[in-house]
Amino acid sequence: MSDLATRPELDSAMDRYRVELTGYCYRMLGSSFDAEDAVQDTFVRAWRSYDKFEGRASLRSWLYRIATNVCLDLLGAAKRRARPMDLTEQGHQATATLNALPEVTWLEPVPDGRVLPQSADPAELALAKESVRLAFMAALQHLPAKQRAVLILREVLAWKADEVAELLDTSVASVNSALQRARATMSARQIKESESADPLDEEQSKLLARYLTAFEAYDISGLAALLHEDAVLSMPPFDLWIQGPAEIAAWHLEQGIGCKGSRMIPTTANGMPAFGQYRPAADGSGHEPWALQVLEVSRGRITGLNAFLDTARWFPLFGLPERLA
Repeated sequence: MSDLATRPELDSAMDRYRVELTGYCYRMLGSSFDAEDAVQDTFVRAWRSYDKFEGRASLRSWLYRIATNVCLDLLGAAKRRARPMDLTEQGHQATATLNALPEVTWLEPVPDGRVLPQSADPAELALAKESVRLAFMAALQHLPAKQRAVLILREVLAWKADEVAELLDTSVASVNSALQRARATMSARQIKESESADPLDEEQSKLLARYLTAFEAYDISGLAALLHEDAVLSMPPFDLWIQGPAEIAAWHLEQGIGCKGSRMIPTTANGMPAFGQYRPAADGSGHEPWALQVLEVSRGRITGLNAFLDTARWFPLFGLPERLA
């Protein structure tokens, strides 16, 4: 078969499956940038070996096999990515110290459009969003690499056991055993629920509007009233996390007082509501990027404020402006 006949078919498949493969690699690796690199590596390997593709499996399955091998190679030398709550004991505002850890430590946020395929099936889309939530992603990181692949392929992507066995070059019994162990580990993590951001229902829309108004006005008592009693504030790359409305309010009025006068731009991340936060520039000319805030929301209250501070990485990825005039 000539290159002229085969290459366009491969190019079309790469384009068609890019988003879902990125989502798969993101769930495997916990890093949006590593996921992008893994998909690119997958496509390079596919391009180089396409003349050996015999068509016994679909192009989609073949690309997933390559992507899985890429991810397993990367995970072989990597530690699991984590959230501050996975690494340190709860901190307190009065005694808080900010200890920065390297980028490779952290579970990373991701724009919805990079990992969530457009789907006409609401149930399918809801499952996709559920499986990229920060809490779910953090729990996935506790699974050994192959168990992680099995769980994602079987539970999230709804592959059959024999399809997963073929992809991993193992038996159906081994796949079923790995899935059982993975389910037990995930269950033991007691993943907290959080609601997706798109579409927002009326209650969610009102909550986020009140949060936006309170934060931009720096009405900290009003902000605290929106928080669940167990709400957590975290700020990667710092390993500190604090819990509870009183502690979070005190943080914003003391160490975080520089956030007063901030402006916010709504976005979404990991299927959840998010904001690009801009603090007043030191020279008084406009506002500069400070944090990508990813909110976890449940039952009319905010349960998690995740402020990712490495804006040089996150704002371009999310298409947020470099600064506000």
